[in-house]
Amino acid sequence: MNEQGISIISFGYFEHDFLGKIADSVSLEFMMPVHIREGHLDLSEYYDAARRQYNGNLLLREVDAQYSAGSIKTFGLFYVDLFIPILTYIFGQAFLGGHTAIASIYRLSNERYGLKEADDSLLERLTKEVVHELGHTFGLIHCHVPACVMASSTYVEDIDQKSAKLCVKCRLQLSKNM
Repeated sequence: MNEQGISIISFGYFEHDFLGKIADSVSLEFMMPVHIREGHLDLSEYYDAARRQYNGNLLLREVDAQYSAGSIKTFGLFYVDLFIPILTYIFGQAFLGGHTAIASIYRLSNERYGLKEADDSLLERLTKEVVHELGHTFGLIHCHVPACVMASSTYVEDIDQKSAKLCVKCRLQLSKNM
């Protein structure tokens, strides 16, 4: 597949309108077209029974190997609980300066924390996570400006506190990196 731009690959069912809104936000932030595709992986290969989670490092590598050809950047979206060995869980992950990133919706919903369902906050959180991880693929590191989308997010509340946009410093660095 020869597409110029960013590919968002959904692994699992995501509503088309939901993905479309994320794609629109990503397209505006990185000023390039975003294509939505479906992907299929046997996730059992990435499951760690002891942790009852899915290995983000292995999934990231697999998405990169199988789905990154033909796009400037590739983003895999999942519904499963992700981890890397040094952290209890992750929202997403990327190859810094690479082609591929992933994120999961699993820990982004209000219901996970005993709160009332809120589709708007779920969309907003996932959009921020996608932009954040794609920022890493463009060589951006964590930012110390609290409102910048590139600020580090350990907890879902951290995601809620920042915007979905790059700060002026990160925008300038992105322009240099592109």
